[in-house]
Amino acid sequence: MQLNETLLQKYAQVMVHYALNNGQGIQKGDTVFLVGQEIAKDLFVAIAKEIYAAGGNLISNYLPNNMRDTSLARYLLEAGSDEQVGFFAQPYWKGIVDATDHILFIISEPDVHYLEGIPASRISMMNSARAPYMKMREEKEQAGKLSWTLCLYGTQSMADEAGLSLEEYWEQIIEACYLREDDPVSRWKQVQAEIEAIKDKLDALAIETLHLKGADVDLTVQIGANRKWLSGGGKNIPSFEIFTSPDWRGTNGSIRFNQPLYYSGKRIAGISLQFENGVVVAASATENEEALKEMIAQENADKVGEFSLTDRRHSKITRFMATTLYDENMGGQFGNTHIALGNAYKDTFTGDMAAVSTEQWAEMGYNSCPKVHTDIISTTDRTVTATLRDGSEKIIYQDGQFQLD
Repeated sequence: MQLNETLLQKYAQVMVHYALNNGQGIQKGDTVFLVGQEIAKDLFVAIAKEIYAAGGNLISNYLPNNMRDTSLARYLLEAGSDEQVGFFAQPYWKGIVDATDHILFIISEPDVHYLEGIPASRISMMNSARAPYMKMREEKEQAGKLSWTLCLYGTQSMADEAGLSLEEYWEQIIEACYLREDDPVSRWKQVQAEIEAIKDKLDALAIETLHLKGADVDLTVQIGANRKWLSGGGKNIPSFEIFTSPDWRGTNGSIRFNQPLYYSGKRIAGISLQFENGVVVAASATENEEALKEMIAQENADKVGEFSLTDRRHSKITRFMATTLYDENMGGQFGNTHIALGNAYKDTFTGDMAAVSTEQWAEMGYNSCPKVHTDIISTTDRTVTATLRDGSEKIIYQDGQFQLD
């Protein structure tokens, strides 16, 4: 299945004129690092042309498809030495980050299970090698000089994994991204304004802690001082979530997740986590538990970096899509809650990020884990009650939507 030219062009316009530059679109002379696989060639080319038409510059990273029999990553993991798996071309990636104003990544999986059978420890070794690149990106983003965004290109493998036809899968993408609107860029800006209004109300509450209660959750999350709530603001397309980076030290209780996690090419399902004083003290999964524990065993990946809620009234995503970008934004009957284990987003800080030292981030309870930021999602019913700094309590989320009026 291929998108027609009109839908392709609209998708490219959304990504270039809204998503990049934190919801503002690129400026003439900006340089975009565009990453995608050959299966997404038509969208890759449409976005590249739109970047050029907007007066931007392009650095292209066009990759062969990740299939079990053609994936270079799989071949390296199977046949390469530890030194090769852990290789990191520091000068090259530093040059990319230095030259880039925006990064746009097209998610597409021609074979969802292309890393099946590879030991989780081997995959972690490869992921760890890229930690310096993620650190360079984070530092430039904190200085306000870099933006990034993601979008999805549907494949037969992803549709099969989600239990949908390819047409049904693409229908979710088209609806979620407003691609049938006459002006999807303007529509996105309208939706973003509505979400920003909710975010502003959350900031005004001065929340100390949140208590999540439901059949599969009894969890307390400490928000912490000097935090604000954020929305996608172009960073993900689509994005309807509202999130913050909590003080990891104040997470206590238990939570189960009814949505599977896809991590390093593996499906991890039936996840349960138990927290004590911010640290995961028990973790289990009904499928690929080894991969879950391997992930959590990495330094600081056993702590929370993000807490997020999605209001079902905004999201048009109604089906499981087997990819975090969509599943963390699912609407449906009860919206969704997700937490991320690993690195915290520092742009939730209310002050000047560039003026904060590594030690000060740690003192404020921002988790530091450049190797991991993994969202785990639940779409079951829950009530979220906030305890405010004056000691009062207020239900802020119930029946899948915010309760802030």
